[in-house]
Amino acid sequence: MKYGSEFRNPEVARKLIKNISERVAVSDRQLTFMEVCGTHTMAIYQHGIRSLLPEKIRLISGPGCPVCVTPVGYVDQAVALARRPQTIVATFGDMIRVPGSTSNLQAEKARGADIRIVYSPLDAVALAEKHPEQQVVFLSVGFETTTPTIAGSILEAKRRGLGNYSALAANKTMPAPMAALTADPQLQVDGYICPAHVSTVIGAEGYRPLAEKYDVPCVITGFEPLDVLQGVEMLTRQALSGEAKVEIQYSRFVRPEGNAKARRILSEVFEPCDADWRGIGCIPDSGLRIREAFADFDAARKLPVEVEPPQEPKGCLCGEILKGKLGPKDCALFRKACTPESPVGACMVSSEGTCAAEYKYGT
Repeated sequence: MKYGSEFRNPEVARKLIKNISERVAVSDRQLTFMEVCGTHTMAIYQHGIRSLLPEKIRLISGPGCPVCVTPVGYVDQAVALARRPQTIVATFGDMIRVPGSTSNLQAEKARGADIRIVYSPLDAVALAEKHPEQQVVFLSVGFETTTPTIAGSILEAKRRGLGNYSALAANKTMPAPMAALTADPQLQVDGYICPAHVSTVIGAEGYRPLAEKYDVPCVITGFEPLDVLQGVEMLTRQALSGEAKVEIQYSRFVRPEGNAKARRILSEVFEPCDADWRGIGCIPDSGLRIREAFADFDAARKLPVEVEPPQEPKGCLCGEILKGKLGPKDCALFRKACTPESPVGACMVSSEGTCAAEYKYGT
């Protein structure tokens, strides 16, 4: 497996584990590192990374899944839009089964709503061009990784003169919730495995204020087993030596400056705003809303709908799990009322959710 096996070499893995073990053996500290990326969550579970590390190293999952952190009220708004006549709701597949207060998009589709799964925001633009008599609403959910592509779809719709295309924005940025969790006195985080996909856009500089203000080590890490182990080794070295800086383990893709073109497109269409995060609450300047100049492509302004008061699922502990304070097994619903076939919370719905990962790969 060229270009894959190199990052799954057992001999190199053993050396990294030995280095980590030797470092923590001479320290009396228990180190907790948090990953904030759904792909990291799945990789750590899939490859059994936790079982390879010494007991003094604890890995926890944070709010790295964009679907999981999207609040119930947004799903309710999407459901209300799907019920509008002459409206097509276009969405990535992982949003289709996320529970709202009393319904979800899959249930609405079964009742006759026109809901289409797309693989790119430009697919939704194509739908708008093909169906000029209908309003096409794209569910704009994601972090800095996907937001530039959504901004590009709005620019393309404007270029084509498609007045029937709009996006319902719930986009978020990653460093802000990391800062909020670091400041939480009930949660001790000794370092962050920073998200690789997000970092290709924002670069290492996006995390520098976090590292400097809170004195917390950050390592941008890839997804292969050796990537994760080396990232943990780098974090361990920083934490035990009293350093707090941003390092790039995933140097084959991430640059310190990130992707300037992607950030330019993003900032042309979107601007920072306060945002609600499931389980965490409102975090100032952690969201992205569509600028006034593109109000004609903002579904929230263009197509106002009446939305029911949001209701969280009873007994669901997704909020505490997203903050890393609890694990999936701490939830009484896990593997009982809440399964991938019948999910109660968003952490079980998304393929990148912590509960879905524990269900699939956990013991």
